[in-house]
Amino acid sequence: MKSQDILLLLKLISLHGDYKDPLKNSEVIDFHSEWRDWGHDEISPDYGQIDYIESRFAVRALANETGISKSQVSLSLKRCNDVGLAKQDRKTLMPKTNTKALIEFIAYGIRYVFPTKPGEITRGIKTSIAAPVLRGQLMTSGDLPPVWPDARGNTKGVAIEPLHKNIRQAVKNDAALYAMLALTDAIRIGQPRERNLALDKLNLLVKELQ
Repeated sequence: MKSQDILLLLKLISLHGDYKDPLKNSEVIDFHSEWRDWGHDEISPDYGQIDYIESRFAVRALANETGISKSQVSLSLKRCNDVGLAKQDRKTLMPKTNTKALIEFIAYGIRYVFPTKPGEITRGIKTSIAAPVLRGQLMTSGDLPPVWPDARGNTKGVAIEPLHKNIRQAVKNDAALYAMLALTDAIRIGQPRERNLALDKLNLLVKELQ
């Protein structure tokens, strides 16, 4: 398994959620607030307006929206299917995340398989306990926020290596994906209290998207 597999699996969850419109009154994400922690000059078109669902799940579309190359998207889907982390949706026939298995892996394995430690002070995008999805719940006054290093980020903080190098491309037009990745980081690097809160919110968000 590669770290980009987690990014792709979370993107599939977000995509399936787009067609059920369950997040109008989300308990986890405030879609009406300013949730982007980066410059707005690279915002993508609203892919939710595309007429054909299949186009969102094509390898090219997944590559464009995640920043993972087309060849790596194909390999990632195969790996995830082989180990039971992804499957074919019975209704749409599109690839779908096995959410129960993924949440179990994130809860108990991700901090050992894809560990990371706080790095240098840099400009970037808020993640983990500093991200909007956990805003005001765990940060203490004076702490530098954890960030994904990015020159267009709006926040000065402590660098945290993201699961994929093109993380901003993946989250730039997807609040749900940004929230899930930030919660995953809180589980990757957080203390028990932080991990437990993030896991509870991740479970709730995934249920809203199903």
